[in-house]
Parts: sequence; C-alpha cells; structure tokens
Amino acid sequence: MRNSVNRPPTPEDTVEEQEDQEKQPTLQEIIKIKLIESGEKERLMELLRERLIECGWKDEMKALCRAFIKKKGKNNVTVDDLIHVITPKGRASIPDSIKAELLQRIRSFLVQAAV
Repeated sequence: MRNSVNRPPTPEDTVEEQEDQEKQPTLQEIIKIKLIESGEKERLMELLRERLIECGWKDEMKALCRAFIKKKGKNNVTVDDLIHVITPKGRASIPDSIKAELLQRIRSFLVQAAV
C-alpha cells in the first residue's frame, strides 16, 4: 500500500509489509532448497567426506577426541563436551583447498540452475 506524503505509515501498513517480506524465502533459503531438490547437497556432502578422509582430517579429529577424553577421564566427558571443544578446531583445520573446491562446485551449480 502506498503511504501519503503527509502522514507516516500506520502500524497496520508496516505489519502487512513485514508479513509479506517474511513469507518470501531469502536467496540463501532458495539456494538451499535447490541444492536439496536436485540432490546436489548430498553429492557435495559425499565429496566433502571423501576429501576430509583423504587429507587425514578425520583421523586428526579422532585423535583430538581421544586426547580430550584421556585428559578429562572417560566417565567425565559427554558428547556435548566433545562437540563444544572439537567443533571450532575442526572447522578451523579444514584445508583451504577443500573449501575452495566445494565453493567452486556450488558456484557451478548456481550457474547451471540459474538461481
């Protein structure tokens, strides 16, 4: 709805406009839907798994988990503790070459899908 030049928008106008904007998916949500529907997300996840195993990242994370458990004691560690400690280290230690490869594959998908 168009607002008058002489008056500010009424609260109803603002609420309606916000609701319309909330109903429309963001670009990120659209891309995520396209990746899932096409099966590309699963292919990218499999590629990521393969690359992380090839470069030894998975073994490195296992070793970090084992060291943390040994330090704290087997009975004093929860899965949440492990996730809290290991996740930042795991994300930071993913090789840049793997990140670049995945990013390139996503870009190629977006060009093909014309999102």
